[in-house]
Formats: sequence, structure tokens, C-alpha cells
Amino acid sequence: KVIQSQWAALERALKAGQTRAIGVINFCEFSLGAVLQTCKTKPAVNYCLHHVGMGTDPKGLRSFGESRGIRTFAYGPLGEPGPNKELLTSPVLAKIASNHKVSPERVALRWIVQTGAAVSVRPTLDFGLGTSACPAGGACDKGLAERASTFAWELTDPEMNELSALTSPYDNPTLFSSAGCPDAFGMKEMMKYLRSN
Repeated sequence: KVIQSQWAALERALKAGQTRAIGVINFCEFSLGAVLQTCKTKPAVNYCLHHVGMGTDPKGLRSFGESRGIRTFAYGPLGEPGPNKELLTSPVLAKIASNHKVSPERVALRWIVQTGAAVSVRPTLDFGLGTSACPAGGACDKGLAERASTFAWELTDPEMNELSALTSPYDNPTLFSSAGCPDAFGMKEMMKYLRSN
């Protein structure tokens, strides 16, 4: 009932012209289902974690949402809550990056884009849980230009297949979701992460 009441408030804001679109963040299938039971307007997007190693449809969430008209908007294409070392040092990404003369980060971003999802990016790898930095010297401008150049080239079908078949590093697409979602990132996990960094 809480999720449905919150969604109804967003629908009122949309109807009043206070926003152009409404969506959800980190909603698992259960939470999306609750919204869909009573909504007048479906969420435009579900903003959730998605990167190479999670497959093209992690936990079936993407197909569940998109089959109901809810687009996937991916965050964490390089890892979350911080850069994922396993992902960024993957021999598969390194090989493909070398073939295209780009960085492994650009391969990871291109994979998400080529799967058809929208994606948000950070300009540098200098980020962590609740932090993001733009050091002096133009690193963020350079990083954003590099991220934008992801649209200037394509992965081949065999490369897409190889990247899509990777099963590691695997993460929960609704990592920072409510307690009603499976494998939600709870206080115990957050404290463990904070102590390790």
C-alpha cells in the first residue's frame, strides 16, 4: 500500500504538470508489480544497476519491465557502489578494448548502450558510495568526452555475445532497493562496504 500511495502522489504531480515523466529507482519485480496493480500511468523507467557480468536480463527484471512498457535506465556500468576492479580488469574486456583501441570502460559502456538500455555515467573512476569527485585539471571534461565517444563505434555480434555470456562480476540489479526485494543491500552490507574502503 505504501508504494501504491507514493506512486499515486507522483501521478498527481504528473497530472498537475509539475514533471514531464515519472519513474522508479531500484524496483524489483515485486515492487513494480505493486505499482502496476493500481497505477493510471506506468513508470517511464526503472533506474537500476546493470553492467557486464550480469547478463542482458538480470533476474528477469529487464524483460519484466520492458514487456510492460517500462524502459531500463542502467546505472553502475563500471560497478557500484564504486568501480568494480574485477569488471575493469576483465581479460575479455581488455581483449575487446585492444581490438577497438579503446579503454575497457568504453567497452563496458558500449555493451550497455548496444543492449538498448539507457545509461548514466560518471565522468571518472574516482567515485564510491555517496562520493564522486572531479579533480582539478579537466579530468571530468576529458572523462565525459571519452564517455560520449562511446556512440562513435560498435561492438561486433560475436563480441556482444561474449560479453553477454559473462557471469562475473554479478550484482543485484536492485541493490539499493527496499527490504521487500530479494538480496537488498541492507545496513549490514553497507557497514561492511564502508569498513572495507
